[in-house]
Amino acid sequence: MTPINPKVDLFIADGCGRCEYYATEKCKVRKWQLELQHVRQIMLETDLTEEIKWGMPVYTHSGKNIVIIGALKDCVTFGFFKGVLLKDTHHILEKQGENVQSARIIRFTSVDRIVELSSIIKEYIIEAIAIEESGVKVEFKKDIEPVPSELEDKFDELPSLRDAFYALTPGKRRGYVIYISQPKGSEARFSRIEKCIDKIMNGEGFHDHYKSKK
Repeated sequence: MTPINPKVDLFIADGCGRCEYYATEKCKVRKWQLELQHVRQIMLETDLTEEIKWGMPVYTHSGKNIVIIGALKDCVTFGFFKGVLLKDTHHILEKQGENVQSARIIRFTSVDRIVELSSIIKEYIIEAIAIEESGVKVEFKKDIEPVPSELEDKFDELPSLRDAFYALTPGKRRGYVIYISQPKGSEARFSRIEKCIDKIMNGEGFHDHYKSKK
């Protein structure tokens, strides 16, 4: 059984905290609290570690990301970081965007559907753990814009970040590449990458930061 992380309780109660609707009735997480509780219960019956990353519940195995749970306006999302490598024998996985290469999600809009798929989800989790333990990596299409080696290393650690990065427009990708590449030292480059993760995952461009400050 997975130990309960109280930070996930706060996420379900008040949201991810990444927008102005945090802890309000307009928060999309609050709309799906019952569904999120049921999805979480499935995860608590696994041996994965329950964490909060980028404001959302993430379930890890030996430090590697396996599953991420979130909420959109119209559904709850249950995502496998390396879902493209799963066999998906029940044909329940889908891409969350045309340019997504690694992650695959299941969309839920009712508790009944979650209960219906609970045993299948557990099968997929076992397969996902086996894939992670095998060391198999997703083969990504390269972008024409040169990417700093430090960012490539972070992509290996966090495949969903790679998906989010390549889902950006070429102009937005270039903005991040220029910003991250400026320092000569790797430590400074990694520091800049960490500062950009949330924005990339949110589909924002680097220069959106400056527009929001005006």
